[in-house]
Amino acid sequence: MKFPKCDETPLGIYPVVDRAYKLKSLYEVGITTAQLRTKDAFSGQALEDEVIEAIKISEAFNARFFLNDFWELGIKHQAYGIHLGQEDIQEADVQAILDTGIRLGISTHTPKEIEIALGFEPSYLAIGPIYEPISKKLVYNTVGPEDLKRWAKKVDYPIVAIGGITIENIANVVETQAASGIAMISDVLEEGEISKERTLNLIEAFNV
Repeated sequence: MKFPKCDETPLGIYPVVDRAYKLKSLYEVGITTAQLRTKDAFSGQALEDEVIEAIKISEAFNARFFLNDFWELGIKHQAYGIHLGQEDIQEADVQAILDTGIRLGISTHTPKEIEIALGFEPSYLAIGPIYEPISKKLVYNTVGPEDLKRWAKKVDYPIVAIGGITIENIANVVETQAASGIAMISDVLEEGEISKERTLNLIEAFNV
């Protein structure tokens, strides 16, 4: 079992959004990787329509689009990639995802979870929370830049750093040189909508 690579270009600033329409503004300012994570906001046909729109927008910009959780829809509509958490990876038909040639990202929070994820030979590993998350309650201990750097040395896969990373602390994560991508949820937004200015500032900080 070995999932396809995401190509050699760093994943870069990697926004996670709750609506498909927000992707367009991100891609317009140079974002090349993004994720749709709707959780319980949609179901049934409304959810499927949201996924179809997200894939359509992403393909128009030749962007690397990952769908969170809903792997069946990702397979059905041929998303570039699917992102799964630790619990999801045990329940999903991982072989079916692999058979379609779709890329796979897996969330990890501890060395043990990294070991489990590596057994699937994914396209990338997400490691976090680096800092205390802004968007959700803290469930795992924070990793911090030093452990991120230490853990990354044992991983021969692209790493996405996630959790509580903002324009104020992103430099500490970039300096580790451990992350191919840095996931962003809150800091690309202003009053709930995409801020192109904030996003551009984050891209610039990542590329320093």
